[in-house]
Amino acid sequence: MTNTPDQTPGPERSPSITDPVANRGLDAGTFTELREPRREARLALADGTWHQISPKYVWVQLISSGIAVVVVVVALLFLTLFLQQTWAWIPGGVLLVILLWMIAIVPRQARAYGYQLREDDLVFRRGILWQRFVAVPYGRMQLVDITHGPLDRGFGIAQLKLVTAAASTGVVIPGLPQDTAEDLRDVLIEVAETRRTGL
Repeated sequence: MTNTPDQTPGPERSPSITDPVANRGLDAGTFTELREPRREARLALADGTWHQISPKYVWVQLISSGIAVVVVVVALLFLTLFLQQTWAWIPGGVLLVILLWMIAIVPRQARAYGYQLREDDLVFRRGILWQRFVAVPYGRMQLVDITHGPLDRGFGIAQLKLVTAAASTGVVIPGLPQDTAEDLRDVLIEVAETRRTGL
Protein backbone atom coordinates (compact mmCIF):
# COMPACT_ATOMS: atom_id res chain seq x y z
CA MET A 1 0.00 0.00 0.00
CA THR A 2 1.45 3.35 -1.06
CA ASN A 3 1.10 6.44 1.03
CA THR A 4 -0.23 9.60 -0.55
CA PRO A 5 1.56 12.86 0.32
CA ASP A 6 -1.24 13.73 2.77
CA GLN A 7 -0.76 10.47 4.65
CA THR A 8 3.02 10.65 5.01
CA PRO A 9 3.89 9.98 8.64
CA GLY A 10 5.81 12.66 10.47
CA PRO A 11 5.46 15.29 13.20
CA GLU A 12 2.21 17.18 13.04
CA ARG A 13 2.57 20.80 11.98
CA SER A 14 0.58 23.33 14.02
CA PRO A 15 -1.06 26.08 11.93
CA SER A 16 0.72 29.45 12.10
CA ILE A 17 -0.95 32.85 11.85
CA THR A 18 1.61 33.85 9.22
CA ASP A 19 1.25 30.65 7.20
CA PRO A 20 -0.42 31.56 3.88
CA VAL A 21 -1.66 28.00 3.44
CA ALA A 22 -3.33 27.96 6.86
CA ASN A 23 -4.87 31.42 6.32
CA ARG A 24 -6.21 30.70 2.85
CA GLY A 25 -9.71 30.28 4.32
CA LEU A 26 -9.61 33.68 6.03
CA ASP A 27 -9.36 35.52 2.72
CA ALA A 28 -12.00 33.51 0.87
CA GLY A 29 -14.69 35.84 -0.44
CA THR A 30 -13.12 39.03 0.96
CA PHE A 31 -11.95 42.22 -0.71
CA THR A 32 -8.56 42.04 -2.37
CA GLU A 33 -7.21 45.40 -1.13
CA LEU A 34 -7.79 47.95 1.60
CA ARG A 35 -9.51 51.15 0.54
CA GLU A 36 -7.33 54.22 1.10
CA PRO A 37 -7.86 57.96 0.47
CA ARG A 38 -7.40 59.07 -3.12
CA ARG A 39 -5.86 62.47 -2.37
CA GLU A 40 -2.73 61.34 -0.60
CA ALA A 41 -0.50 63.70 -2.54
CA ARG A 42 -2.22 66.82 -1.21
CA LEU A 43 -3.05 65.79 2.37
CA ALA A 44 -0.87 62.99 3.65
CA LEU A 45 -1.77 61.24 6.88
CA ALA A 46 0.80 60.97 9.66
CA ASP A 47 3.14 63.52 8.08
CA GLY A 48 3.77 65.15 11.47
CA THR A 49 3.07 68.66 10.15
CA TRP A 50 0.99 71.25 11.95
CA HIS A 51 -1.21 72.96 9.36
CA GLN A 52 -2.40 76.50 10.04
CA ILE A 53 -5.34 78.58 8.88
CA SER A 54 -5.40 81.33 6.26
CA PRO A 55 -4.34 84.91 7.18
CA LYS A 56 -7.57 86.05 5.52
CA TYR A 57 -9.35 84.84 8.66
CA VAL A 58 -7.81 87.80 10.51
CA TRP A 59 -9.34 90.26 8.06
CA VAL A 60 -12.76 88.64 8.34
CA GLN A 61 -12.62 88.87 12.14
CA LEU A 62 -11.37 92.47 12.05
CA ILE A 63 -14.18 93.53 9.72
CA SER A 64 -16.80 91.72 11.81
CA SER A 65 -15.54 93.26 15.05
CA GLY A 66 -15.22 96.69 13.38
CA ILE A 67 -18.88 96.53 12.31
CA ALA A 68 -19.82 95.64 15.89
CA VAL A 69 -17.85 98.65 17.20
CA VAL A 70 -19.60 100.98 14.76
CA VAL A 71 -23.03 99.63 15.77
CA VAL A 72 -22.26 100.10 19.48
CA VAL A 73 -20.97 103.67 18.95
CA VAL A 74 -24.01 104.64 16.87
CA ALA A 75 -26.36 103.17 19.50
CA LEU A 76 -24.55 105.05 22.28
CA LEU A 77 -24.67 108.33 20.37
CA PHE A 78 -28.37 107.88 19.66
CA LEU A 79 -29.16 107.11 23.32
CA THR A 80 -27.06 110.02 24.56
CA LEU A 81 -27.92 112.76 22.06
CA PHE A 82 -31.56 112.06 21.30
CA LEU A 83 -32.84 110.28 24.43
CA GLN A 84 -30.50 111.90 27.00
CA GLN A 85 -29.62 108.48 28.46
CA THR A 86 -26.09 109.20 29.63
CA TRP A 87 -26.02 106.01 31.75
CA ALA A 88 -25.68 104.05 28.49
CA TRP A 89 -21.98 104.98 28.34
CA ILE A 90 -21.23 102.67 31.29
CA PRO A 91 -22.27 99.35 29.71
CA GLY A 92 -21.45 100.70 26.25
CA GLY A 93 -17.93 101.65 27.33
CA VAL A 94 -17.35 98.20 28.83
CA LEU A 95 -18.58 96.59 25.61
CA LEU A 96 -16.32 98.85 23.52
CA VAL A 97 -13.28 97.92 25.62
CA ILE A 98 -14.05 94.20 25.17
CA LEU A 99 -14.49 94.62 21.40
CA LEU A 100 -11.25 96.61 21.05
CA TRP A 101 -9.39 93.98 23.10
CA MET A 102 -10.76 91.25 20.81
CA ILE A 103 -9.58 93.22 17.77
CA ALA A 104 -6.11 93.58 19.28
CA ILE A 105 -5.62 89.84 19.93
CA VAL A 106 -7.15 88.51 16.69
CA PRO A 107 -3.82 88.18 14.78
CA ARG A 108 -2.12 86.25 17.58
CA GLN A 109 -5.24 84.17 18.21
CA ALA A 110 -5.38 83.19 14.52
CA ARG A 111 -1.76 82.00 14.61
CA ALA A 112 -2.63 79.74 17.57
CA TYR A 113 -5.07 77.68 15.46
CA GLY A 114 -3.66 74.50 13.96
CA TYR A 115 -4.44 70.91 13.08
CA GLN A 116 -2.40 67.78 12.46
CA LEU A 117 -3.39 64.68 10.49
CA ARG A 118 -2.09 61.62 12.30
CA GLU A 119 -2.45 57.95 11.44
CA ASP A 120 -5.57 57.33 13.53
CA ASP A 121 -6.91 60.77 14.43
CA LEU A 122 -6.93 64.49 13.75
CA VAL A 123 -5.45 66.74 16.45
CA PHE A 124 -6.76 70.30 16.73
CA ARG A 125 -5.27 73.07 18.84
CA ARG A 126 -6.35 76.61 19.68
CA GLY A 127 -5.97 79.27 22.34
CA ILE A 128 -3.25 81.52 23.71
CA LEU A 129 -3.71 81.69 27.48
CA TRP A 130 -6.18 78.82 27.73
CA GLN A 131 -5.01 76.29 25.20
CA ARG A 132 -7.13 73.40 24.00
CA PHE A 133 -5.89 70.26 22.26
CA VAL A 134 -8.51 67.82 20.92
CA ALA A 135 -7.82 64.48 19.22
CA VAL A 136 -10.72 63.29 17.06
CA PRO A 137 -10.44 59.62 15.97
CA TYR A 138 -11.29 59.15 12.29
CA GLY A 139 -13.58 56.22 13.05
CA ARG A 140 -15.70 58.33 15.45
CA MET A 141 -16.51 61.10 12.97
CA GLN A 142 -20.21 61.21 12.17
CA LEU A 143 -20.41 64.42 10.14
CA VAL A 144 -17.93 66.66 8.34
CA ASP A 145 -19.56 69.98 7.47
CA ILE A 146 -18.34 73.10 5.64
CA THR A 147 -19.93 76.47 6.41
CA HIS A 148 -19.09 80.02 5.33
CA GLY A 149 -20.83 83.35 5.76
CA PRO A 150 -20.91 86.28 3.33
CA LEU A 151 -17.57 87.66 4.49
CA ASP A 152 -16.00 84.21 4.38
CA ARG A 153 -17.16 83.73 0.80
CA GLY A 154 -15.84 87.16 -0.15
CA PHE A 155 -12.38 86.26 1.15
CA GLY A 156 -12.51 82.65 -0.14
CA ILE A 157 -12.34 80.90 3.23
CA ALA A 158 -14.59 78.48 5.10
CA GLN A 159 -14.83 76.67 8.41
CA LEU A 160 -14.81 72.91 8.74
CA LYS A 161 -16.92 71.31 11.48
CA LEU A 162 -16.25 67.76 12.70
CA VAL A 163 -19.12 66.19 14.64
CA THR A 164 -18.66 63.08 16.77
CA ALA A 165 -20.93 61.13 19.10
CA ALA A 166 -19.45 62.99 22.09
CA ALA A 167 -20.28 66.69 21.90
CA SER A 168 -17.15 67.64 23.87
CA THR A 169 -14.86 66.30 21.13
CA GLY A 170 -16.51 68.24 18.32
CA VAL A 171 -14.09 70.50 16.46
CA VAL A 172 -14.55 73.61 14.32
CA ILE A 173 -11.53 74.63 12.24
CA PRO A 174 -12.07 78.22 11.02
CA GLY A 175 -10.30 80.16 8.30
CA LEU A 176 -9.45 77.34 5.90
CA PRO A 177 -9.05 78.21 2.21
CA GLN A 178 -12.10 76.93 0.34
CA ASP A 179 -10.14 74.37 -1.70
CA THR A 180 -8.32 73.10 1.39
CA ALA A 181 -11.60 72.75 3.30
CA GLU A 182 -13.14 70.70 0.48
CA ASP A 183 -10.04 68.49 0.11
CA LEU A 184 -9.86 67.94 3.86
CA ARG A 185 -13.57 67.09 4.02
CA ASP A 186 -13.24 64.50 1.24
CA VAL A 187 -10.15 62.91 2.78
CA LEU A 188 -11.67 62.77 6.27
CA ILE A 189 -14.89 61.20 4.98
CA GLU A 190 -12.99 58.53 3.05
CA VAL A 191 -10.67 57.77 5.97
CA ALA A 192 -13.60 57.71 8.41
CA GLU A 193 -15.39 55.13 6.24
CA THR A 194 -12.37 52.84 6.21
CA ARG A 195 -11.81 53.22 9.96
CA ARG A 196 -15.46 52.57 10.80
CA THR A 197 -15.34 49.23 9.02
CA GLY A 198 -12.92 48.03 11.67
CA LEU A 199 -15.09 49.01 14.63
